[in-house]
Amino acid sequence: MNQSIKLSVLASTLLLASAIASPAKDPAQEERLKWWDEARFGMFIHWGVYAVPAGIYQGREIDRNGEWIMNRAHIPVAEYKKFAEQFNPDKYDPEAWVKLAKDAGMKYIVITSKHHDGFALYDSKVTDWDVVNATPYGKDLLAPLVEACRREGIKIGFYYSHSQDWVHPGGRAAAWKPWKGHWDEAQHGDYDEYIDKVALPQVREILTNYGDIDVLWWDTPMEMTPERVAKFDAIIAEHPKIITNNRLGEKDKGDTETPEQHIPETGFPDQRRFEVCMTMNDTWGYKSWDHTWKSTKELIWNLSDIASKGGNFLLNVGPTAEGLIPEPSVERLREMGEWLRVNGEAVYGTTANPFEALPWGRTTRNGPKLYLHVLQWPADGVLELPMSNKATKAYPLADPETMLATEQLPDRLRIVVGKDAPDDLLPVMVLEFEGGLSVTSGKK
Repeated sequence: MNQSIKLSVLASTLLLASAIASPAKDPAQEERLKWWDEARFGMFIHWGVYAVPAGIYQGREIDRNGEWIMNRAHIPVAEYKKFAEQFNPDKYDPEAWVKLAKDAGMKYIVITSKHHDGFALYDSKVTDWDVVNATPYGKDLLAPLVEACRREGIKIGFYYSHSQDWVHPGGRAAAWKPWKGHWDEAQHGDYDEYIDKVALPQVREILTNYGDIDVLWWDTPMEMTPERVAKFDAIIAEHPKIITNNRLGEKDKGDTETPEQHIPETGFPDQRRFEVCMTMNDTWGYKSWDHTWKSTKELIWNLSDIASKGGNFLLNVGPTAEGLIPEPSVERLREMGEWLRVNGEAVYGTTANPFEALPWGRTTRNGPKLYLHVLQWPADGVLELPMSNKATKAYPLADPETMLATEQLPDRLRIVVGKDAPDDLLPVMVLEFEGGLSVTSGKK
């Protein structure tokens, strides 16, 4: 699903983070998530055997996500396993991947340690269906990435598909419609036995083999009863610093909400933290024929929009079977990094937009500073904010020496930015003000 970059005036009011009564906060949780709250931008990596067929099976282009090709095409287990014989990512350069993420302004990386096809990117001791035992490459792919992240100060997380597994007997095979049920007898087995003998020990492996991991990203909590969830929670309890999402069990909240491929119109109730995961084209795992790339401007706007609602943006790349991140992804990430080197102050460590929907863009805040992300440049050259505070200064973030005129009216503040829009993918203006923020109705 493509995310449109056109700005719509929301029919509903944006939840005001500064105006909603905050629920009681756990000091330990706040400390644990402090880095995550400041990060705002991370890299998602979907990588595995599915990069070999790259969206094509028996000469047909298989629709939807590349990493779902086994399910979509109902490929038998034994036949799908043959793709591992061609998985030899000899061009994999974890240092280059981490440098790309860092240059893009990303603060953390989450990679698929095991996706729904059950294939592990490390040497698992509970199965031979992993990169060390089933491929000519024969080496752990996670360890060098973890090491590179730590050298560069990038946080590292692992995605793990705990319930859905299309290769190991008993693993759930997409019980959600329209993909309900197994398509190969080799998939049949006892679900609880799969959990006890495959999923639980693998979670222990990924959380103990690499030192402290910063994020554990669950996915598809189908048929995860409270009793089954409790088994995983017991492992998580051994890692008190780790951050988890809301996809372990259907009623298990974790630390973060995970809207996928869309940006919520508002924040979440009780100021729940959220992280929008999104692709640059229409697939997570590499698909050779998917060229529906979002523009850099659209991706920057998405980052701005998400930050304005107090969330994080987890943006995906899908490397090839050779271990290369597709060049269109590389180009966009570099361009996003260029924008963030100038405008990162308006994203990192900021809090949510304190206003109702604005006709020209979004705002973020850091103490006595408001950052005005201007998507639609005003025809009259004036930005208006519904606030009664006195402005101390206003200027373009890209040019702090250029002061902008301001005018305080009883119900709103006007910032004169001129009729000519800057040559920037998303211009950001800074407004510094006195006192605690006082929001008005803004009605003339």
